[in-house]
Formats: sequence, structure tokens, C-alpha cells
Amino acid sequence: MSLLSKLPGREQDPAEEQTEHAEPSVEEFVTMLRIYCQSVMAINLGITNLNMVPDMALFKRMLKIPTQNNKPGLAERARARKVIMQDYGLDEDFFKEIDASIKRICKTQMQMQTYFGQFQGFCNDLFLFLDTGGNWRLRFSLLIKRWLRKETGKIVRNILHKATWKEGDIQKIAWRIRKYAEVLHFSEKWVADFIYTILILARSESRRTAKQNKKD
Repeated sequence: MSLLSKLPGREQDPAEEQTEHAEPSVEEFVTMLRIYCQSVMAINLGITNLNMVPDMALFKRMLKIPTQNNKPGLAERARARKVIMQDYGLDEDFFKEIDASIKRICKTQMQMQTYFGQFQGFCNDLFLFLDTGGNWRLRFSLLIKRWLRKETGKIVRNILHKATWKEGDIQKIAWRIRKYAEVLHFSEKWVADFIYTILILARSESRRTAKQNKKD
């Protein structure tokens, strides 16, 4: 199922968009993470007003997910986790870190937007780093998953631990990502798994685009 057109901030009316099956993409992956996070927040904070968790509410309506035990979030969290694990190959430890991160930071409903602002900043700077700071070794490693996993680990270690960079702009981006990771309590492994998934999806999207261009 594609949720690309239903991201918050888009001009389209979600109710008017179709829900046709689509290949997994970076944008859909990030949307599914937002759905999972909102489901966890709904459970932890006892949220019953679904307007406060719009991505989860849309997901709930699209898949017609019944409320479990009169507690919004329970069934939605389970379904979102299942989709992410099946479509993106992530394990239980990935979700445990998200759960722990939300529990530490979101103790009140007022802190939800702060959390998502920090998470969005983390994603934006991470994508910017990959676009501007990638080198030929990373691009070449996209050809083979095993190499990509190895290079991803090196990149994350540099982002989280490297003291100085040759390019000042790249250093600033890396330091911002490091700060977000610290604030959100994301481990090196979690960040590596996140980046690896993003790169694999980006590679698949690039191949689909190239095939489509050939057809055209």
C-alpha cells in the first residue's frame, strides 16, 4: 500500500487519494515510521483524539483496523510493525529503540510535536549528508548489498565519532546528525540500520526510474 501522497504538509486531500499497491520507497518508509511512533505515543499517553495522531488515524481508516481493547494505538502499532518488518526487513531491536526513545522524551502530549520536529531534523540532515557527503566508495557499494552494509557502518561511525572533516559544511551536517541522535537516544546500530534501509530503497527507486525512462 502506498502512503506517499498522504504525508502531513502535502496539499492533496488524503481522502481523495488512491491506495494502490506500490513498491516500497524512502518516503513511504519514513511515513510508516511516523505511523508507528504515533501509535506508541497514543498508547503511552492515552490519546483518544485521533486528530492528534493524523498519520495513525489515516492508516487505521485505510486498513479498517478495529480499536483493540478500547485503546487506540495497540492494533495500529502491531500492524505498522508487521508492515515495516515485512517490507523493509527490520528486526525487533529496531522497534525497541524507538519505543525507548519515545518513552524517554514524550512524557506529555505537548512534547509530541517536539519529538517529531527533532526526528524530522534528523532525517533532513541525514538525507542532506548522503546527498552531499557521499563518496565514490559509497556509490560503488550500492551495487552489492554486502559492501553497502560495510560502508554504511563506516559512515555512521564517522558521523557519530569523527572529530574533524575536510569539508566544513559536511562537518556541520554530521555534527547536527550526531546531536539529534544523542537527543533521540538512537544507538550507532539503529542509525546504521536506518541509513542502510534508506540506501537500499533509494537504489531500488533509482532502478525503477531508469527502467521507466527507457520505456518512455
